[in-house]
Amino acid sequence: MHATLVQLHIKLEHLADFLSAVKVNHEASVQEPGNLRFDVLQSRVDPTRFLLYELYACAEDAAAHRETAHYKEWNARVPDWFASDRRAAEYLCLHPSQTVEVLEAQFIDGA
Repeated sequence: MHATLVQLHIKLEHLADFLSAVKVNHEASVQEPGNLRFDVLQSRVDPTRFLLYELYACAEDAAAHRETAHYKEWNARVPDWFASDRRAAEYLCLHPSQTVEVLEAQFIDGA
């Protein structure tokens, strides 16, 4: 599995716009083939700071995400709202090491 963590700091005057746009991006992203999670986390301490946790079945699925129409629209729209540069880091998911399909099959089988 392939995880990307993106740190975002949004200008306060664009917070409402960002919240609306990130919801649209989230809703489209979770429908993508290979998407396992797309979490949008907001800091409890500073409501203008966010972490996106994107989990895909493989690096190719993560790369395909950046080619979708909704991502391209998102990417064109939000950069002016950033208070600082976004920071993204890619990770391999070591644990859990099983895919969602395997976990679902175990749940259905009662294991």
